[in-house]
Amino acid sequence: MRIRVFDARDADAVIALWRRVFPEYADPAKPQRDPRVSIANKLATQPELFFVGVVEGRLIGTIMAGYDGHRGWLYSLAVEEAARGNGYGRALVEHAERELAKRGCPKVNLQILASKADVQAFYAKLGYHADEVVSFGKRLQSASA
Repeated sequence: MRIRVFDARDADAVIALWRRVFPEYADPAKPQRDPRVSIANKLATQPELFFVGVVEGRLIGTIMAGYDGHRGWLYSLAVEEAARGNGYGRALVEHAERELAKRGCPKVNLQILASKADVQAFYAKLGYHADEVVSFGKRLQSASA
């Protein structure tokens, strides 16, 4: 798999992948999960940390990373279901980790839905563990933004 920075020409393939991997992206009741908005937001902030994985010319994976000077974050790791089990997810995570480390990032955080035991197990294999924290959130914009 070749990992490279997202290019605007990847948008349709990324959106299609995310809608398959993240059902909430296809849910009209959750407009805040619009993948086009997620892409636009990432392109406005650290677009160089938005990566895609390509095999034989076909986009099969994504990961986004961010670094605020204190902690790094991983988002939107997605791998085509048929391509799973080949190390592509691990390669995407490790690529993002290396890019964060180059920027001086001391620690990486991520959030996983509590119902996603398989995703939790995947990250545990990569050395991640649940921190003793509770994640709070507050929407600052309307759900349509």
